[in-house]
Amino acid sequence: MSKVNSFLIPNVSSLPSDTQKAEKANTLKQGEKSEFKGLVDQLSQVDLRQPQLMPTDVGPEVKVSTHAMKRLQERNIELDGDEFMKLKEAIGKLRGKGGHDSLVITNKAAYVVDVDKNTVVTAVDKNNMNENVFTKIDSTIFMM
Repeated sequence: MSKVNSFLIPNVSSLPSDTQKAEKANTLKQGEKSEFKGLVDQLSQVDLRQPQLMPTDVGPEVKVSTHAMKRLQERNIELDGDEFMKLKEAIGKLRGKGGHDSLVITNKAAYVVDVDKNTVVTAVDKNNMNENVFTKIDSTIFMM
């Protein structure tokens, strides 16, 4: 590097090419694992013997109303991937049976769902389920 006006200027003639950068970036150091290999290892741990959902069992995308989002936060209900899939599957089953305004009960919480709009309307955590009255419900499904 040369110094001009107290700035360091790199020697441009020795910069690596894009190909060299890519090869260096993609080369694993000794003892380092590939992220892709880690994902493959994780997927190989999944128990494929568990029943898999059929596309007909799972309805369209589930929406969460603003009111339901507030209730989820207030009541510390985590709507994780497993819970979300239970809701999705429940909406598909309820739609098939003619449900419109339904109660979905899981191990974590109870959700009032507008089946026609694929929307979670409100949520009640497991600890407070006993004290609540659910009105204007035409169907209920247990997704334990």
